Amino acid sequence: MAADPVQEFFSIGEVCSLTDLKPHVLRYWESQFRFLNPAKNRSGNRVYQRREIELIMLVKHLLYAEKYTIEGARQRIELYRRTGELRPAAHEALAVEMVRELKAELEQILRILDGERAPPRGG
Repeated sequence: MAADPVQEFFSIGEVCSLTDLKPHVLRYWESQFRFLNPAKNRSGNRVYQRREIELIMLVKHLLYAEKYTIEGARQRIELYRRTGELRPAAHEALAVEMVRELKAELEQILRILDGERAPPRGG
């Protein structure tokens, strides 16, 4: 039995779903971080590669978890790039963010099981 092909390109909607970010946030980050420059398909829609999603998660981690400013995150990423640590840092940020999001989802499930009403999605 052949393995399922690995998806190489992702739409902005898929990236938003994967990263839990809004499209306007991604577009803003693209204007602030020159390495976030997704290709466009024939229709003119953004198409992201896996590497770009990892970098988006690194930016998200630096801004939201580590509380860097945009300029600070830019400098930190440039340091990772110069020292050859960009890929490992992006992988680690992706793992940390996934664990953080899973933990939040599990806590919500536990609250529901304890009889609390779930807060509305996105709020």
